[in-house]
Amino acid sequence: MLDVNIKKQLEAYFQNLKTPVEIVASLDDSAKSQEMAALVKDLDTLSANISVRESREDNERKPSMAVIGKNGRKAIRFAGLPMGHEFNSLILAILQSGGHPAKLESGLMQQIEQLEGEFNFETYISLSCQNCPEVVQTLNLMAVLNPNITHTMIDGALFQQEVDERQVMAVPSVFVNGKPFGQGRMNTAEIVAKLDVNAEKRAAEEISKKDPYDLLIVGGGPAGAAAAIYAARKGIRTGVVADRFGGQVLDTMAIENFISVKETEGPKLVANLEQHVLDYDVDVMSNQRASALIENNRAAGELVEVQLESGAALQSKTVLMATGARWREMNVPGEQEYRGKGVAYCPHCDGPLFKGKRVAVIGGGNSGVEAAIDLAGIVSHVTLIEFDSKLRADEVLQQKLRSLGNVTIITSALTTEVSGDGKRVNGLVYKNRETDKEIRVELEGIFVQIGLVPNTDFLKGSLELSPRGEIMIDARGETSVPGVFAAGDVTTAPYKQIIIAMGSGATASLGAFDYLIRNSFVTDESQAA
Repeated sequence: MLDVNIKKQLEAYFQNLKTPVEIVASLDDSAKSQEMAALVKDLDTLSANISVRESREDNERKPSMAVIGKNGRKAIRFAGLPMGHEFNSLILAILQSGGHPAKLESGLMQQIEQLEGEFNFETYISLSCQNCPEVVQTLNLMAVLNPNITHTMIDGALFQQEVDERQVMAVPSVFVNGKPFGQGRMNTAEIVAKLDVNAEKRAAEEISKKDPYDLLIVGGGPAGAAAAIYAARKGIRTGVVADRFGGQVLDTMAIENFISVKETEGPKLVANLEQHVLDYDVDVMSNQRASALIENNRAAGELVEVQLESGAALQSKTVLMATGARWREMNVPGEQEYRGKGVAYCPHCDGPLFKGKRVAVIGGGNSGVEAAIDLAGIVSHVTLIEFDSKLRADEVLQQKLRSLGNVTIITSALTTEVSGDGKRVNGLVYKNRETDKEIRVELEGIFVQIGLVPNTDFLKGSLELSPRGEIMIDARGETSVPGVFAAGDVTTAPYKQIIIAMGSGATASLGAFDYLIRNSFVTDESQAA
């Protein structure tokens, strides 16, 4: 099952096991069960602290495997073969169940340990989902830390009947005690905050107590990360406040144009970015969304204030906006009602849930055509709908798309409505722009791939924005407000690429430092740095 190189790596990892771990497999006669049997057999040979046995219980999902630590609890279970993106989740579960310490902030770890009540979590995933492992690994760790928590990862593609019964149409989908809990990427702090009702209030109080920064960066994507590193290296007091560290890159599957790195994946790049930032003295505040920018009297040297949706407020001598962009929506009736119930924005994550079904892809650019090509190998039929009279994707992608037998391409079409039965999508309506005739397409899923929208809603009236809602900046990244800078996809900088966002983050950070120097905000010690 596992090749020689992986086995050698795992043998080294499992030397960190401090206490025995038992893996209990629940199997049947299926091919996937045979694969799981081979996997647990391999794991059994890699450490004296790992033992395996087969369960005799009939009421367990098959195939599945429980990871049991020294307390003897079946706190963590994998229903389905945890390979692909979830292989690391399995390895971490084994290590943490065996006493290897988790890399988690001590206050958050204590908060998990003190949660009251019983929480039986179930997470439906797809093995191709790059967002799912963070949720799975978080809930697994919580199950290790708190004896009142259990977690089961469920491969939605393998347990299709459950997916249909529970109307799971996006991953990760989390249930707790049999009821829906959350959907989409969630980090540890977000999950704990939903369980600990007073967590947000306490966090807001702590944030509001923080001293003013020299540079406060709003946003934790590539632009924000680069800005933080450049600022910290200048020796100035630097803070980063972000809804989620990594931004849109977390939802990017394959990255093959990041110079010097032949290929990587978004979550891996984000993990490296975050670690690089944390290597410096940077105050990172995640799970916080900005709600307003208050510039005050800059001529008198007053601080800029950033207000947060949590009720907290931060002050800084300079501010750098790097809030990035989000998926553009169709803004048609039914889209919001059926979001997560057939309307999706990430084909890599949610595509496997639509195996054998009919879906549409909205958008004929590179993203849309790539999505249609990927989905064609999973679903029964793909209908690609493009507003323009022709596709806008690269010719090589168009040729590949047209070679597929289960794809229909419709151009000069305006999607006007998403329809459903109240529980899930069952079709869409589009208008032929040449004839004005409205046509209905029966389907079960819709993947929207029509570009990005800058996250500047809270900045309207505070900064000068372009007609597209992007922040207007000069060559140094400075905005229309002195001392307020911006970088990345949220700005008017052309070509929305990761490497360009990083460069603009560095430029704006240096611009902010120059502003501090010229306005006598920086001490002699900081300037020397």
